[in-house]
Amino acid sequence: MSSRSADSPPVVTRFAPSPTGFLHIGGARTALFNWLYARHFGGKFLLRIEDTDKARSTTEAIDAILDGMRWLGLDWDGHEYYQSQFWARHAEIAHRMLERGQAYRCYMTQEELAAQREAAQRERRPFRIESPWRDVTEAQADKPFVIRLKAPREGETVIDDQVQGRVTVQNVEIDDFVLLRSDGTPTYMLAVVVDDHDMGVTHVIRGDDHLNNAFRQLAIIRAMGWPEPIYAHVPLIHGQDGAKLSKRHGALGVDAYRDELGFLPEAVNNYLLRLGWGHGDDEIISRQQAIEWFDLPQVGKSPSRFDFKKLENLNGHYIREADDERLAELVAARLGLSAEQKALLTRAMPELKTRANTLVQLAESASFLFSERPLDIDAGAAALLSGDARSVLAAARAKLAALANWDAGSLEAAIREVAEASGVKLGKLAQPLRAALTGRTTSPGIFDVLALLGRDESLARIADQMEPTE
Repeated sequence: MSSRSADSPPVVTRFAPSPTGFLHIGGARTALFNWLYARHFGGKFLLRIEDTDKARSTTEAIDAILDGMRWLGLDWDGHEYYQSQFWARHAEIAHRMLERGQAYRCYMTQEELAAQREAAQRERRPFRIESPWRDVTEAQADKPFVIRLKAPREGETVIDDQVQGRVTVQNVEIDDFVLLRSDGTPTYMLAVVVDDHDMGVTHVIRGDDHLNNAFRQLAIIRAMGWPEPIYAHVPLIHGQDGAKLSKRHGALGVDAYRDELGFLPEAVNNYLLRLGWGHGDDEIISRQQAIEWFDLPQVGKSPSRFDFKKLENLNGHYIREADDERLAELVAARLGLSAEQKALLTRAMPELKTRANTLVQLAESASFLFSERPLDIDAGAAALLSGDARSVLAAARAKLAALANWDAGSLEAAIREVAEASGVKLGKLAQPLRAALTGRTTSPGIFDVLALLGRDESLARIADQMEPTE
């Protein structure tokens, strides 16, 4: 069942991150849900950078957010907005509310506020500001003040949330919060409401840690007589242990999933989509299917648990489905390869990508192709090169050197002949051969390794391991 009726106004959603750090994986999911909802209904998806905290907002963080959004393919309509550009508009609304009696000048000092807070703690009751200036309309000359909302004291506020259901708060619980600070700058609570209204936002889809804010923001909206947005507060992502997601669970920036961990954007999108939303038993969901299927009624009410292993396995699926040239380009950048080396990597990719779940693993498994001789032999491979392995290698090298054609079929026939003549199973020959050619115990099929390395390099690597070690 759709969350919208046929006569509803065009959808406008927004993602509004604070540029005080990287694009968090939870923020990326919020952006994805907003993007999908807008695209599903043919609406607009807007991006607003909430940079009102100038002390903590940085250009680097803004760049990281924009870069992460582009990498995920979450394109926004029009240019990105910056909240700090609209401070004059925010202040205008605060003063308009003041003129209409929906807000008031509060001259309380920090000491008076602290005294009220301490009294609430002593009496073990929730702290609610009781300003003696609430009903005073005359301005006090030469005294600093803030502008506070004159919150309703009677009745209740109800939100029919698209995810949480019907949620009610008694108005007495909504405090007279600050709209405009004494220096004339707006608070987050005011700025968000004004910007959402001016940008025509119809649906506010965000984490459920903002649910309490919605009741306070509705007080401003109703005071101004503005259209109320439809709210959808999505449960936060938790770690596997049920605790709030942190760095130890995988709460990294989107850039870390790309650069450090080697994930593909389509895998990250697919995984984030399934964190809290579902379409039957479908796990592999394409971008087009996501746009077609996504709606808010399918978003669950319970927190989702971040399973790093599941994400890694899903990424492995997308690596195996990915174009070989694209993967070679991504891996070549990690290994610093030349154009010639990248061409070799592209030829090797059909075999390499079957054994990797991340680009990091893919780069590691491909590195043997470009290793300088003599190879660094790991401990497991060294064990395979002990005992009578060198005599078997010598027989294999002699047979390979005599081949007229260096192709997979000829290579396989030659190695099988050597194994049979030596009285060993093929695996007993392939293992030390793999160790000599790659320096490790795992690799693509040994015939593919020989074909990819070529005659000269293969024979030279085998010869290196036939020499007795000191």
